[in-house]
Amino acid sequence: MSVHDIDWAHPATMIDLDGKAPIIGTIRECAMHFAIYKPFAKEQARVLLTRPIHREGRKTRTWILNPDEIEQLVIRMRAETRAEEQGNTQN
Repeated sequence: MSVHDIDWAHPATMIDLDGKAPIIGTIRECAMHFAIYKPFAKEQARVLLTRPIHREGRKTRTWILNPDEIEQLVIRMRAETRAEEQGNTQN
């Protein structure tokens, strides 16, 4: 499983290296919050997973997603949302 394969319902916790309160929810909720963060906040954000995933280019699995990996989830979420919206307008 890679970042692109994580189920949106996967439990996750968004943490901030600045010490702000964590966001406990699903991976989708964490991605939604990350999408509206300002650049400084994005640099400080990490997502803690309940199950480790394979990280591309590494032999070991990881429990934490870094900002670039969270951004990949945001891109995926936006693409899926656009596809759903286009599918709804065609019906």
